[in-house]
Amino acid sequence: MPRRRTISRYAVNFGAIIRRLRAERQWTLVEFGRKAAMNPTYLGFIERGENSPTLDTVFLLAKVLGAEASDILREIEQQK
Repeated sequence: MPRRRTISRYAVNFGAIIRRLRAERQWTLVEFGRKAAMNPTYLGFIERGENSPTLDTVFLLAKVLGAEASDILREIEQQK
């Protein structure tokens, strides 16, 4: 999947939260990719805000990280 040409601040905030949650679990991108059945390169794009994930991906990543998607989105809204 190609990277976005413009970077959304919401995508950057989402990626930072995902990176923080992954780091709290001390998972590498490769480990996270295995657990989520996703390409670690793509996950890196998400973490850097270079791609905006679909809603399905948001819910999947939240589940893999043991978080609620609503809590992640709420945190993004609070960062406005």
